[in-house]
Amino acid sequence: MLTDDGVPVEAVYEPCTAGFGAPGDGASGALAASPATTPAIVVAHGFTGSADRPAVRRAARVFAQRAAVITFSFRGHGRSGGRSTVGDREVLDLAAAVAWARQLGHTRVVTVGFSMGGSVVLRHGALYTAEPVAGGAESAAGVTPVRVLEREGRIRRTGAHSDAVVSVSAPARWYYRGTAPMRRLHWVVTRPSGRLVGRYGFRTRIATEDWDPVPLSPVASVPLIAPAPLLLVHGDRDPYFPLDHPRMLAEAAGPGGAELWVERGMGHAENAADDALLARIADWATGTPPA
Repeated sequence: MLTDDGVPVEAVYEPCTAGFGAPGDGASGALAASPATTPAIVVAHGFTGSADRPAVRRAARVFAQRAAVITFSFRGHGRSGGRSTVGDREVLDLAAAVAWARQLGHTRVVTVGFSMGGSVVLRHGALYTAEPVAGGAESAAGVTPVRVLEREGRIRRTGAHSDAVVSVSAPARWYYRGTAPMRRLHWVVTRPSGRLVGRYGFRTRIATEDWDPVPLSPVASVPLIAPAPLLLVHGDRDPYFPLDHPRMLAEAAGPGGAELWVERGMGHAENAADDALLARIADWATGTPPA
């Protein structure tokens, strides 16, 4: 998979294992065989993660019971090329994955991001907004043509928008250093010795350049996602970002703009999301009533 700025990104496609519906409801078979009738979930991992990390594979396995799943490694992670920009140009990686899902025939695509990936899905949802083309008639497949709004001067690809967004354990604002884990992360990202630890200790190659310009922040992105549905998920024991982050995001979305789940006893991101929570997220993403 190639991004719009030419970075090769490793990606994995997994078809739905149980059709569109809750596991065991008998909705497999023809529905599972048709991407047009099966939603797709695109998973955006956290910093230092990758498509082959156990927590990402576990999330994919749970999600695949309800939808087709695309996992990928952000630039600078896993077997992808490039260097990590810690949430800036990663929006192009996600856009390429969403576009791939649509090229495969999926008409409903939902992005689910964790931590850094959670901030990326918010910004992607703001930047890649699908709107009906003025005067455009529906295609033979019943799909209304869309145009993609251009913001930040980077949007080129059409068909890369998400139909719904799920952000798990995301920050509300950039440069947050209010917790010890985030102070350590900033050392890894900003110091030469820290980047060596990132490269050899966490298999993450990190760009040396500062952001220029500073990308749209998560809290500024959230109001731009509507009318696509938005789900915010955060643990009350998150050691990286305390609860003022998801609450700030929910407030920025405005009345009815986002649904917020504060998960009791949960820590941070994909490593802390158990199978039951992942199943609830997949149910929300696919519109399947919970079991």
